[in-house]
Amino acid sequence: MVKRRQEGGEGAPEIPEVAFSAPAGRLVLFESGFLDPATAAAARIEDWYGPPVRHLEGAAGRRLEEAMRQLHREFGALGGLPLPVHLDVLRHLLAVLVLRAAHPGGTADGGAEGCAASSTFLRFLDAVERDFARSRRVADYAHALGDAPRTLSRATEDRAGVAAKEFIDRRVELEAKRLLAHGDRSAARIAGRLGFAGATDFSKFFQRRTGSTPIAFRVAVRGGAQRVGGSPPRPAQGLPGGSSRP
Repeated sequence: MVKRRQEGGEGAPEIPEVAFSAPAGRLVLFESGFLDPATAAAARIEDWYGPPVRHLEGAAGRRLEEAMRQLHREFGALGGLPLPVHLDVLRHLLAVLVLRAAHPGGTADGGAEGCAASSTFLRFLDAVERDFARSRRVADYAHALGDAPRTLSRATEDRAGVAAKEFIDRRVELEAKRLLAHGDRSAARIAGRLGFAGATDFSKFFQRRTGSTPIAFRVAVRGGAQRVGGSPPRPAQGLPGGSSRP
């Protein structure tokens, strides 16, 4: 709902007021480290590339809702147990909640084999976050982790839905977009930052991934940001077609 009000008397410009309705649902916040490491790994807490939203329906949704209610009841029963015991109960109930959310299909994730794939993927994820600017070769990560390249690809396809090589390239692409959108480094400097031999190799990689050159991407992103503020970017004088330099 949007309302308008005036300040400064008659004839003053109207200032929009925005009123948002309260969102439905519950939000559970907990500190990093509150869950034990085994539960965090099984629930894929550190899997930043997993699905951001999960919609649980049917029996899985009802089980999740019951876990939420139990956690909520225990959270409000602070005086019923000694504080250390109360925190342990909350920790276990939270573990039930996050495990239910992460594995709505019960045994469909593959049992012990699924847990092994999850562990392999999380180790690969950590390695990619650490070394994506140094190597884009699956073989290098496999050697560092002591796994076969096909093992990494199977685990990545199982947990992220893409092959290991595609996963690495997506991370490099994401970092390239971030550097182009939020900094003034040249393509050559970004190429060096991301481990490319030169600007040409980086530009070919970026255009193959996005369909745009690095500089065209930067211009498009920054032009869009200016239009959101209300003023369209003015073309530089003297350049054909009204284009502007970054």
